[in-house]
Amino acid sequence: MTNAESRTVLRILDANANRAGEGLRTLEESARFILDDLVLTDCLKTHRHDLAVAMGRWNRWQLIDSRDTPGDVGTQVKTESEQSRADLSAVIAAAATRTQQALRCLEEYGKTSDPGFAARIESIRYQCYATFRELELKMACLNARPRKLRDARLYALIACEPNADLLDARIAELVAARVDVIQLRDPSVDDRTLFEQARIGAAIAKHQGVLWIINDRADIAVAADADGVHVGQDEVPVDALRSVMGRERLIGLSTHNLEQVQAATRTTADYIGCGPTFPGKTKSFDHFPGCAFLKQVSDAEQAGELALPAFAIGGIGLDNVEQVSQAGIGRVAVTGALASHEGLPQTALAMREIMERVPLRRTPDSTDFNASAECEGEARN
Repeated sequence: MTNAESRTVLRILDANANRAGEGLRTLEESARFILDDLVLTDCLKTHRHDLAVAMGRWNRWQLIDSRDTPGDVGTQVKTESEQSRADLSAVIAAAATRTQQALRCLEEYGKTSDPGFAARIESIRYQCYATFRELELKMACLNARPRKLRDARLYALIACEPNADLLDARIAELVAARVDVIQLRDPSVDDRTLFEQARIGAAIAKHQGVLWIINDRADIAVAADADGVHVGQDEVPVDALRSVMGRERLIGLSTHNLEQVQAATRTTADYIGCGPTFPGKTKSFDHFPGCAFLKQVSDAEQAGELALPAFAIGGIGLDNVEQVSQAGIGRVAVTGALASHEGLPQTALAMREIMERVPLRRTPDSTDFNASAECEGEARN
């Protein structure tokens, strides 16, 4: 190459090293501060380190000397999409794409002078594809769960089944009846059985596109890769659970009066159960706050004082769900009403029709990302 060509290559390498480093730092911040993911944060930091080591093969002062930002015609070329990001997911997608493109440029132009450098960049690029894929999928999952929860109307609580086939059939039955959320609750079984059913159910629910929640046991919820956990007022506090669950999983909290609802809004809970509304067969209570409590919750929501999705709980069935709807609550969690296989679809659909008379209040959410596609680099050579 001529001296002019060599200087041009150095200029391209300098620009793309900066671009790749900036992109990796942006992605690292998302893994660190949004996902609280130690493994991904460490991977992205390692990629930045490896890039810096690879760039050490070039004379830093020559790279800096080749830089000509005022004379770079590319700084004057702008697109409208560059000036805005719809949400945090778009930030991640843009940074991942920018980093991949920059690494490819480093590899291709590096081949003109240092094939060893190019090979090292190629290796980093492939490693980044795998890391970016996991990052974007986790971001998509972080978005999908809250979105599904906000759209949910019907929440069913079920017990363990004798085997995986029966559990599969039970979940499929509920999905066909348009149940949105399923909670596994069975205090009668041992931990191993609960874990196995939770694990199997999590895989089935994911395939079916419904949320899968475990009652009380955050450890089992995480180990089984469930969507979240639901706890009562006497269980481990929500914010303590959050340190175990991470931000990507859901935490639900039962509330029995308006003070507890207000307290829940000051935690990191994702939704609340409100009740018990009516006497039921699965739990015994000394006090039933009933529909008067539901009306207080609805009023708080309408006043903008409650942004958490609220599910009415406790003894709710087709014979009394109309009262829940009239109290202004458009979501219900039920056990006995959907326990019987006979007539289940008709019961569930009828309850859902009544619930849908109550409009769901939409509230802005700073973590409402658009579900992002898998890293486009996964399919590249």
